[in-house]
Amino acid sequence: MGGGSSDGETTTTSSDTTSETDGSETTTEATETTTTKEKMDFQNGEINFNVSPSVAQERLQAQYQPIKEHLENEFSVPAKLKLANNYSAVIQALGAGTSDMAETGPFAAALGVEAGKAEIALQRKGYGSWEYKSIIVAADEVDVSNLDEMKTYIENNDTTIAFADRLSASGCLFPLYDLKKAGIKIGNLPEGGGSDAAFTPNFSSHTGAYETLKNGQADFAGFGGFVPGLQDNFDKNATIINEHKGLPRAPIVVSPKLTDEERKALVDSFTGAPDKIYYGKDGKQDTDDDLWFNGVRKVGVEKYQPVIDAAKELGVGTDYFK
Repeated sequence: MGGGSSDGETTTTSSDTTSETDGSETTTEATETTTTKEKMDFQNGEINFNVSPSVAQERLQAQYQPIKEHLENEFSVPAKLKLANNYSAVIQALGAGTSDMAETGPFAAALGVEAGKAEIALQRKGYGSWEYKSIIVAADEVDVSNLDEMKTYIENNDTTIAFADRLSASGCLFPLYDLKKAGIKIGNLPEGGGSDAAFTPNFSSHTGAYETLKNGQADFAGFGGFVPGLQDNFDKNATIINEHKGLPRAPIVVSPKLTDEERKALVDSFTGAPDKIYYGKDGKQDTDDDLWFNGVRKVGVEKYQPVIDAAKELGVGTDYFK
């Protein structure tokens, strides 16, 4: 879970205090910690936290309100939540210094690191695991049960495939990666328009891709494996024909323009936070405004190497952000 011990440089444990300091020295330490945090202005005199488009606008404030309040209490500066239009906008904001910290997808984060626009700081845990999966589904009326049959279907029909954001690992990168491995022509996707692909792509969001399929506007769709659990009557509208398991769950990233001290303080504020920051505005666990994740741990870009490798296989590089 999210609660854990901070390993901040200015923090001392009770055992350290007992053996090395007396009471007055402990008070001084606490004062220095508070003073250090109050000196941090986070680029704009406030903490700007960007949220990716996987979060619905109407749920943003309710779900992330405890995180906003936690950051304000930790640093005594205003904290603002900003919903980005797409993953690219999240990375660009971090690179420009208009965002200090953001939650985003593995693919966008990994590319952002390579482009020098983001630094991976934390990995999130959700649904009891540090990993998740990407799935490809067929519409209910499409009689296809695997990728080989999907390839044949595409060769004989005008086909539309719905995806999430172009920079979504589970909703675009790995579906395209698996299609390519199956011999299905993906052309210059995900960066290009898809005119040279064997199908017509449609990009939106994870739930948007499912809705496109459900409404009869796509024959197949690729999105995160968490989507079926969010939908009523999913099995009546879609059939899972491929799963790509073992993807590292999405990270929280920080701006490279932060000072080392600011970066460390933000990261420690999460690893040392109480579990209630994940419970949403109502402060109660297992209610509708809970966040999808319930814990974090410190990681580096190496955790996302499988994502980087898949991106290279598809020829996607840092030019995406130019």
